[in-house]
Amino acid sequence: MELQLATRTVAGHTVLEVGGEVDVYTAPRLRERLVELIDGGVRGVIVDLGGVEFLDSTGLGVLVGALKRLRPVGGTFGLVCAKEPLLKIFRITALDQVFPIYPSVDAAVQAAGGTGADSGPTA
Repeated sequence: MELQLATRTVAGHTVLEVGGEVDVYTAPRLRERLVELIDGGVRGVIVDLGGVEFLDSTGLGVLVGALKRLRPVGGTFGLVCAKEPLLKIFRITALDQVFPIYPSVDAAVQAAGGTGADSGPTA
């Protein structure tokens, strides 16, 4: 399965919607997109994993890398994930203690102090 990436802005936060499989073959595309966003000045990133069917350790490493890239510049990084198989991966690796994980984009935006109003696609 191929990786799908779409970006939109919600209440001043950039939401990167990820779909498909995030593995050793597709993770570099995800990494490139996250680096592009962060290096482009985005400071509020929400990664929506709602469309992800599979996530391996390479994908986890990409997410950790994005978090590490945002922290020094005062950015915020959150994950949206409601799928139990993926949540189990975050719990087993203790990354649920590292990442703020929300059940929906609206919940992530509200936790960051936004309104949740969608302002449409950006890319």
